[in-house]
Amino acid sequence: MFIQTEATPNPATLKFLPGRVVLQDGTFEARDPAGAVGSPLARALFDVPGVSGVYFGHDFISVTKAEDGSEWPQVKPAVLGAIMEHFMSGAPVLDAGATQEAAEEFFDEADIETVETIKDLLETRVRPAVAGDGGDITFRGYREGVVYLEMKGACSGCPSSTATLRQGVQNLFRHFLPDVREVQAV
Repeated sequence: MFIQTEATPNPATLKFLPGRVVLQDGTFEARDPAGAVGSPLARALFDVPGVSGVYFGHDFISVTKAEDGSEWPQVKPAVLGAIMEHFMSGAPVLDAGATQEAAEEFFDEADIETVETIKDLLETRVRPAVAGDGGDITFRGYREGVVYLEMKGACSGCPSSTATLRQGVQNLFRHFLPDVREVQAV
């Protein structure tokens, strides 16, 4: 098994490409060992010293290293080993019945058309680009011209995420939806 790695805009996060589907549907994120309960792979990754977060997309795994002095040259080989061992074992990525709770969305029912357009733009234009960098952005809410988005994976804590939101996503939304004033991360 050959696992490729890619740098992400977040220097604390590397993207691992195992050459196979990681999650058929949806995504999974654990920001600490307690969040890894529903995933044998996430638990194995948190057993690697220096790992502070994991995110699973369709065909990639983003791993974030701790800010405790851990460096990628020490952490990366152990992460590669944990990923390879997991896939070679044939164990599932998620335990049977394991799900991630969907964050509750908030918006006024009068804004449903705007929210549907926001979600469509996220799904078709933003999320594919962000997944290429090892992360994800999901809709959380809309109120009084402000769109609230959640950053996941490599995007969470990324130094360039603010620029991505302001210059990329916010401008895109404003182009299609003049009522959008601002985009904020939650």
